[in-house]
Amino acid sequence: MKLGLFSITMGANIHPEPLAEAAKAAEDAEFDSLWAGEHVVLPDPRVAPSPMEPDDPALDPLVGLTWAAAHTTRILLATGIIILPQRNPVVLAKQLASLDVLSHGRLVFGVGVGYLEPEFRAIGANFAERGAVTDEYLDAIAHLWYEDRPAYHGRFVEFAGVDAHPRPQQQPVPLVIGGHSPGAYRRAVARAHGWFGFALDRDRTAACLEGLRRAATEVERPSGFGELEITVAPRGPITSERIDAYAELGVHRLVAVPGFHADRDEMLATIERTHAARTGR
Repeated sequence: MKLGLFSITMGANIHPEPLAEAAKAAEDAEFDSLWAGEHVVLPDPRVAPSPMEPDDPALDPLVGLTWAAAHTTRILLATGIIILPQRNPVVLAKQLASLDVLSHGRLVFGVGVGYLEPEFRAIGANFAERGAVTDEYLDAIAHLWYEDRPAYHGRFVEFAGVDAHPRPQQQPVPLVIGGHSPGAYRRAVARAHGWFGFALDRDRTAACLEGLRRAATEVERPSGFGELEITVAPRGPITSERIDAYAELGVHRLVAVPGFHADRDEMLATIERTHAARTGR
């Protein structure tokens, strides 16, 4: 079972020293990845389904992961997730490629379609068609990263006669789709190297995996992509029993979630406990 660490850009980790310390501690404990989510703005007052209070701090994931990259050498740097339809895909392609180059090819590009209408409204993004926007943006980014002469002509993004360098060091960059909807399952099977489920217990994980299996009968998986890597951030602490239980379902990676307000001690204790659960120490 691979291990990841969430909240790398939240809680105490909005400050440079704790973020660097947590990133190095996770790498030393043989975690394979750091995961950074995002909300650009949050509804004030908080309204469902917002997961956070409006004054809960969170760094931009790309800035935070770049800082983590500067203090580590091996651990993967995952956006878990970027709300893709809220971003400009051409600018984002440059930012992500820059992170991949500066980290010597450690980027994992995790995306989702989003679900907070007030956040979309504040940014001026297209909430009603966010699924279609996400698909076009993924196509546009792929053209910028992998085509000799990038060009794209869609409903929501269009460019030609341009180029962007540096290209990502990884060819291709691992793509992970987050989400618990049929659309997310189909998008993961058809387009991605992995799928990410957040705050799931074992039963909910099993239901999501069944959704992914159904999606595999509805859309074609590209040749050469191999098995879909399953990453889950479970509710509650990761124990050796839970590692075994999720492994039985076919999960490849569990991501520890210290909490949105974790201080330095809680963050480091979570890393230590999770490492011990996997090693049996």
